[in-house]
Amino acid sequence: MHEGVPQADGAIRPEPTMDVADVGRAVAYMASLPADANVLTMTVMANGMPFIGRG
Repeated sequence: MHEGVPQADGAIRPEPTMDVADVGRAVAYMASLPADANVLTMTVMANGMPFIGRG
């Protein structure tokens, strides 16, 4: 990812990344909720990602 991956326009560019611990904290938060609560949706992504759901 840091060295570059193919893009939709054929260019090779690095992709933004994030620390896996940030994802772990999001999962731990959802797991810590009481049984009568739920998280309908949560998007955890690196800053600078150009689109949600591409690929």
